[in-house]
Amino acid sequence: MKSLLPLLLAALTGVAAPGSALALEPFVANYQVFNGGKALGDATMQVKPESGHWRIDLDIRAEHGMMGFTGAAAQQSTLFDLVGDTYRPLSQTMVRKVLFSKRTITGTYDWSKHAAQWSGDIKEHRRKPIALEDGDMSGLLINLAVVRDAQPGKTLNYRFVDSGRLRPHQYLVAQELEGVKVDDMSFNAMRVNRVQSGNEETSIWVVDGVPTPVRILQREDGQDTYDLRLVEYKGVNEQ
Repeated sequence: MKSLLPLLLAALTGVAAPGSALALEPFVANYQVFNGGKALGDATMQVKPESGHWRIDLDIRAEHGMMGFTGAAAQQSTLFDLVGDTYRPLSQTMVRKVLFSKRTITGTYDWSKHAAQWSGDIKEHRRKPIALEDGDMSGLLINLAVVRDAQPGKTLNYRFVDSGRLRPHQYLVAQELEGVKVDDMSFNAMRVNRVQSGNEETSIWVVDGVPTPVRILQREDGQDTYDLRLVEYKGVNEQ
């Protein structure tokens, strides 16, 4: 289950119409999750207002195979503010469960001190404060930024500050739309590839009018690993 979380944090997004910014609105999206072509379970991503702020949640549930037998699950939430066009993280919580084991990590983004720090079940070297720069985001918020910024042929650059880690994230948006089939539905989608070193590849497909990706694919050593396929979504007018 561990390797599924980075995929979702880095790749789950909503949609941006080419040439325009998409206003942030609440939605709930449900996915089927496949591992190596076999059904693994389900994932849900939700964005909603909360107490004068916003919150984005990701919930992954393994229901098939050995992971399903062990009851593996993972949840992550980021509380954030919308400052102009910037998604500013305020706090973060991550919970992972397998059998009788439960790991919890919490983080705080202190913008008055421009420092972020995490505690809980996290390695010692990741407990050290990280100096924040304006525009820094958690992985889930980078997903929303890709929604906002994606345009054909565009290169997207962000700073990922999440779970005691600091990394540059770069994405390339394909010049041309391509056809994507999900269940009985076909879409013309923008393909967005994250530029990564090593043997990993992540691709997401976003469609005008759909507030979440229709497909998300991770590959390692040229082979499909995790594949998320949209089942349904509900927008702001359907809550």
